[in-house]
Amino acid sequence: MQAATSFDLVFFGGTGDLTWRKLMPALFQAFRHGKLPAGGRILAVARDEQSDEKYREWLRERFKEVEGSKRPSDEEFQRFASMVFYRRMDLSQPEHYTRLREWLGERQADTVVLYLATSPHLFTQICEQLGAAGLNHPKVRVVLEKPLGHDLASAQQINRVVRSVFDEQQAFRIDHYLGKPSVQNLMALRFGNAFFEPLWRRESIANIQITLAESLGVGTRGPFYDGTGALRDMIQNHALQLLTILAMEPPATNDADAIRDEKLKVLRALKPFTPESVTRDVVRGQYRAGNVGGQSVPGYLQESKVPPDSRCETFVALRTEVQNWRWAGVPFYLRTGKRLAARDAQIVINFRQVPHAIFPGPQRANRLIIKLQPEDGLELELLAAKGGAPGEALAPVKLDLDFDKAFSGAARVGAYERLLLDAIAGKLNLFVRSDEQEQAWRWVGPVLDAWAASEEPPRPYTAGSWGPAAASAMVARDGFTWPEEV
Repeated sequence: MQAATSFDLVFFGGTGDLTWRKLMPALFQAFRHGKLPAGGRILAVARDEQSDEKYREWLRERFKEVEGSKRPSDEEFQRFASMVFYRRMDLSQPEHYTRLREWLGERQADTVVLYLATSPHLFTQICEQLGAAGLNHPKVRVVLEKPLGHDLASAQQINRVVRSVFDEQQAFRIDHYLGKPSVQNLMALRFGNAFFEPLWRRESIANIQITLAESLGVGTRGPFYDGTGALRDMIQNHALQLLTILAMEPPATNDADAIRDEKLKVLRALKPFTPESVTRDVVRGQYRAGNVGGQSVPGYLQESKVPPDSRCETFVALRTEVQNWRWAGVPFYLRTGKRLAARDAQIVINFRQVPHAIFPGPQRANRLIIKLQPEDGLELELLAAKGGAPGEALAPVKLDLDFDKAFSGAARVGAYERLLLDAIAGKLNLFVRSDEQEQAWRWVGPVLDAWAASEEPPRPYTAGSWGPAAASAMVARDGFTWPEEV
């Protein structure tokens, strides 16, 4: 697909939280950075009856809640808003799709991007209606926001409907983690530099740990979160996508399918779960009242609209392996949770000890820490001699690279900004293919089944901690620890 010279971008769910909190601000940043292609129109559709001007005024008010440096000036907003339009649309009415087709046909843009920022249960209905209205021609791309399904069967049903209407090359399944600059640097680190690749294997690496920690609770998302949980919300998509990039073989090219083929091989090589291994290698938890950042916070069961007997997990830690020649025997540990001690997302590559120690004192193994948020950078932990007395013990030193400082002169592109621009340009590299998505559901399925069959509730943990003690015990069985100093 070639980059568009003109585009129409349609947001289904044009008055929803995702559109005004994430998508419109990201588009504005692309506009401010001069990266949004000229000749574009942005159309919001929703059930409310309002004019273009009324919607633009509504959007202007919403922009006041955007982070200060990212808010438009009056002049900037006026120029940006001239691209924004609104149409009332009942997604169940075929004639409304016909009117949308007529609106889009007014000028025959080079590319039409249809972004489904709605509840996932509407995806199949919308796609079927788009097909019936002829809004699936080769110029059309459809963007599907997560979560894509609730389990393997529902994901397969969504994909069957999408494939009946659109070609795979037209379907952009979004995982916003893949748009983060820090995740782009995972690819650059592995495949743009020569010195890591010889060490990127079982002979040199003892274990790999992925932490996606949040200090916030569920807030007002109680009803949604209680039907989802941490495994579906973070592990099945974000954490597994990070794991595949870490473990994949070098792709032959930087093309989308070459990359996604290698990621799929990793997902297929993950050690499958059994009821016995779920009990041993998966820890689920639920936060209780505690203290975060000096403030008392309620437990999950006291959150708004959460059932008092909920067994929804707000924390998951698990151990797995990639069963191939490169990684055989290397444990991969994944953990995520809400109301943890800090907001932190990072990957820790723990290297093996030197095979024969010649220096006195403890021999701490080298570590490579890939920081995803709130910082964005790399930290390499080495051992060095201070140059003092003969026979001294080695001391740990850190080589620290902060990408925000290193690239301070450049306007770094946010996740949704990058992904929206890629969708307009037709670049699929950072989007998830249907077989990847289904294989991820296939892998987590036995965990969901085991929990559903178990009488055991999630393990309680105090808000402001690092989760249930069982998560530390799971890692300790292999002789390792979590990096809880983050």
